[in-house]
Amino acid sequence: MKKTVTLCLATLGASIAVPTALAVNGHYPPGIEGLGSAAAPPAGLYYRGYLFQYDVDQFNGTEGNAVPGNNNGTVNALAHRLIWMTDRTFLGADYGMETIIPMLDIAFDFDVAGGQRFDDDGIGDLFVGPVILGWHGKQWDATFAAGHWFDTADFDAGNPASVGKGFGSTMLTLGGMWHFDAKKTWNVSALSRYEIKTKQDDTGITPGDSWLVEWGIGHRLENGLELGLVGYNAWQLEADDDGAPSDAEAERHAVGAEAGYLWPSAGVMLKGAYYNEYDAEAGGLKGLESEGDTVRLQLTKFF
Repeated sequence: MKKTVTLCLATLGASIAVPTALAVNGHYPPGIEGLGSAAAPPAGLYYRGYLFQYDVDQFNGTEGNAVPGNNNGTVNALAHRLIWMTDRTFLGADYGMETIIPMLDIAFDFDVAGGQRFDDDGIGDLFVGPVILGWHGKQWDATFAAGHWFDTADFDAGNPASVGKGFGSTMLTLGGMWHFDAKKTWNVSALSRYEIKTKQDDTGITPGDSWLVEWGIGHRLENGLELGLVGYNAWQLEADDDGAPSDAEAERHAVGAEAGYLWPSAGVMLKGAYYNEYDAEAGGLKGLESEGDTVRLQLTKFF
């Protein structure tokens, strides 16, 4: 039973609040989850820590073209997530809940008007998810979740590096995972997030809804090491409401690789991934969209 429980540590879907530089136009940044992200774990209490660095190579406009000059930036984040899967069921699914506390350190350098630097650090907007539902079959898993990003962090409309967004977001999650073989050594998964935003009080603008899909194709070796291809595709589905600088809709696309290893006796899993963004376009509220590379580490502990 211990081995069965810890094998599911790799399949905790997540959502981390990070600055505008990473999320399409909301709170959830693509690339936080990769291999096996669409399966909920068994009953128990779980902690997952996310440590990642995002290096901005360039900033793009609404057509996806880089703006002139040497523009760059860095986002460092450490997010703490607690997941409690109860022993109760609903609609035939295991029921659980979660909360996330992100810590951010952001800096952007723009090569315009003699050079401008923006930076901020602190605790980001908090997430509370009262609903996690997980269904499990012999060779498949499915997950639905719902929660809200609360407007709790400091926000400055004149600072693109603000750790807060200035608005809240309701996030709906739906995902699935399929194992190609009975031993579950090969798998493919997809996890989607849909965000519905509230009005940004400082500007009076309500960002348009957004949708993203994180996907992965993984293979677990006999020694327990899992390797695979990962990526994400994210789109803003509707323009920001009246008052936004333009009616453009943001999007981001990336591909990368991931490796993970599980220590069943300790109830610990460590995963690492690298993503390269090959396309990014800005939306109306943001005006500019970053394009860069992400390095992510995840540490999961089952109690």
